[in-house]
Amino acid sequence: MENESKNFIEQFIDQDIKEGHCRTVRTRFPPEPNGCLHIGHAKSILLNYGLAQKYGGTFNLRFDDTNPTKEKTEFVEAIEEDIRWLGADWEDRMFFASDYFDKMYEAAVTLIKKGKAYVSDLSAEQIREYRGTLTEAGKEDPYSSRSIEENLSLFSDMRDGKFADGEKVLRAKIDMASSNMNMRDPVLYRVAHMEHHRTGAKWCIYPMYDFAHPLEDAIEGITHSICTLEFEDHRPLYDWVIREVGAQMTPNPDEMPPRQIEFAKLYLTNVVTGKRYIKRLVEEGIVDGWDDPRLVSIAALRRRGFTPESLKLFVELCGISKANSSVDYAMLEYCIREDLKLKKSRMMAVLDPVKVIIDNYPEGETEYLEVTNNLENERLGSRTVPFSREVYIEREDFMEEPPKKYFRMFPGNEVRLMNAYFVTCNSFVKDENGVVTEIHCTYDPKSRGGNSPDGRKVKGTIHWVSVPHAIKAEIRLYENIVDEEKGVYNEDGSLNLNPNSLTVLRDCVVEQNLADAKAYDSFQFVRQGFFCVDAKAEKESEGLVFNRIVSLKSSFKLPTT
Repeated sequence: MENESKNFIEQFIDQDIKEGHCRTVRTRFPPEPNGCLHIGHAKSILLNYGLAQKYGGTFNLRFDDTNPTKEKTEFVEAIEEDIRWLGADWEDRMFFASDYFDKMYEAAVTLIKKGKAYVSDLSAEQIREYRGTLTEAGKEDPYSSRSIEENLSLFSDMRDGKFADGEKVLRAKIDMASSNMNMRDPVLYRVAHMEHHRTGAKWCIYPMYDFAHPLEDAIEGITHSICTLEFEDHRPLYDWVIREVGAQMTPNPDEMPPRQIEFAKLYLTNVVTGKRYIKRLVEEGIVDGWDDPRLVSIAALRRRGFTPESLKLFVELCGISKANSSVDYAMLEYCIREDLKLKKSRMMAVLDPVKVIIDNYPEGETEYLEVTNNLENERLGSRTVPFSREVYIEREDFMEEPPKKYFRMFPGNEVRLMNAYFVTCNSFVKDENGVVTEIHCTYDPKSRGGNSPDGRKVKGTIHWVSVPHAIKAEIRLYENIVDEEKGVYNEDGSLNLNPNSLTVLRDCVVEQNLADAKAYDSFQFVRQGFFCVDAKAEKESEGLVFNRIVSLKSSFKLPTT
């Protein structure tokens, strides 16, 4: 009964502990520093860190920097920031694959001495041909019969830079007839004359991921190597490397070697997560960086206004399984609404303002009205909001000739200005283009606070911002960056971009209390949704800019159990 509430990974760990194979659970998150992390990585981070926390173990951050072609220090720093923001703490255990290049080289030499690795002159294309297919066995590499001495000499020459890129590789000698393609003498090292962001020009040969990763886990004493499902077919090779050269590297030889366990990736519908596509969007100026709020990179979600708590809730709702599936983006939006609705004050902002003049209100007078910050959470208290003779309302809250059941402002109708007064529309002014520029009203002084003085009912309630106290703001509204009706990709692999993914409103006004809002501060704007101060705009001194995190309406409902 105890295991029924635990996911399959926790059940594996429980068994390893029970059988005495594991005393301290050690997990890791191993990103490659060639781009920013996305929502799928958040699942892996929180899973690995959560397991370490649950079992009183340790969690490592390790950068898998074995491919210097695309790796940059700026991505290392961005990934560190993302993981800290999510709340995962690696303490003093931040490592790099490049920390172990010397040990990896020694491990490769050991394989050669055991007759388990050889230097091949085949090109990458020839290696693919010799590898065979899913239905046909591979052919033996003609260089697999080289002597141990010759292989040691050639491998040393590879390290010393005596061969050009692609001229030679080191391959494991396993089984070219294996039913698992990954076991058909995989490449362990390739020649690559490239500057590494940490080791410089020290190395001109670099280990392949399938060789480096198990060795890194072994060296760090990782007990459970949690990875995504596409590595399931690589597990026999992972175990082979551990068995042949990794086991003796572990700092805990009396415990079990690292165990690889695979789980299903997190797929969100109609979003772009591929680094290649995001890089293209950035380079072509379609988005303003890896943190553009239309993306689902962790940096983009943070900039848009998502919280660590909302992502944790999202990951919990998705669960951990062995079966691939897709999750609707609406569930992610549900999670941020759930997290913010009791935390944030309801502020007044007008996105498309039109001026209302209250003709019988004293000119030059300002009064301050007390407004409850959040009706659902009294602990957020209240604030005072200035009110004056002229206020802005949303243009859509006035109609010259309204349809039936329209309860907002129109000539002759009385409405409530939220938390302020009852006002009755008497007239309006248009410009030469027929656009309404002013609306003239009268107010009932006895209805202060928006309360009826005589019990009369008013159906329409409108939010507003005092004109002399209004703070100008730019507000950015977002839709999915891809056209949801057409899907993410065209037949040629290009993206179906949504031309309306970003709408910028530059003539908005917000209430005076938002004047000192800082980067990442978030609020609920009455009737409009949740909004966050844009961090990049603040740094670039563009004035007050808000990103809409999410609207108030939700199409997602939690499944009933």
